Amino acid sequence: MRALGRLCTDQGAPNIEVLEKLFKAIDENEDGYLSRTELKALVVGIRLEEINLHENDAIEKLMKDFDTSHDHRVEKSEFIAGVTKWLTEARGSEAPSPEAGPDTMKYLDDLHEQTRREHHFLGDQRDENVESVENPRSTAIKAVLLLLLGTVIAAVFADPLVDAVNNFSSATSIPSFFISFIALPLATNSSEAVSAIIFASRKKLRSASLTFSELYGAVTMNNLLCLSVFLALVYIRGLTWDFSSEVLVILIVCVVVGVFASVRSTFPLWTSLLAFLLYPFSLVLVYVLDYKFGWS
Repeated sequence: MRALGRLCTDQGAPNIEVLEKLFKAIDENEDGYLSRTELKALVVGIRLEEINLHENDAIEKLMKDFDTSHDHRVEKSEFIAGVTKWLTEARGSEAPSPEAGPDTMKYLDDLHEQTRREHHFLGDQRDENVESVENPRSTAIKAVLLLLLGTVIAAVFADPLVDAVNNFSSATSIPSFFISFIALPLATNSSEAVSAIIFASRKKLRSASLTFSELYGAVTMNNLLCLSVFLALVYIRGLTWDFSSEVLVILIVCVVVGVFASVRSTFPLWTSLLAFLLYPFSLVLVYVLDYKFGWS
């Protein structure tokens, strides 16, 4: 609109001269820095309100991206580096149009439209009010007490549960391994699976966050905390160690999922299929190690 020129050269590199002109156009008081008030003009020009992003939130995110020196203002070099980062991300966005190229701004429109579609699928987030905790101290104490209560219940019913599994295994001639690693996990984790599906089906940002939080909590409790307590009891009481294969499988799954989640920020449908396949893989590996190689 200001006829400043294209942000990228014909080779696809950022056009530094045009970026400097843009910086000068936004810098109204010509002090060589961009304040929050001056950045507001850039936010309005990007039309972030079309994806339901509040203006003040947009300025905060922009300052976080651009203000690398953390002095609450944006220098020319920081501005150029920030816009360059944006352009790089835009060129790397998915599904660009056929006519989009390094010498045109069309791919920026493609990124904008793609972002609008993603926010549309998530729904309008403005109706989701985040509830604040009125008394964090009492809430934390209540959470600790509930954890202690759960520990006591688990300690009281642990022996009867093991006896019930052994008796059921003997009565039905089903190996206790299959009851412990197939029937019990499905029964104990069914409620978490159902609630996760219900939350995810709402397709809201907050409900999706709650789903991931519940899954992270289950992983922490089932794999890390329970395994640590179990290993501590084995070490302190000097118990016989017969669970090398089970622990090895848990470690393998945790490492595979952890590494996979560390290198990706989006998870298409095929990633869920990979996660599901880890379960039968774990059963087969434990069975082979215990009954074929005699680990048990």
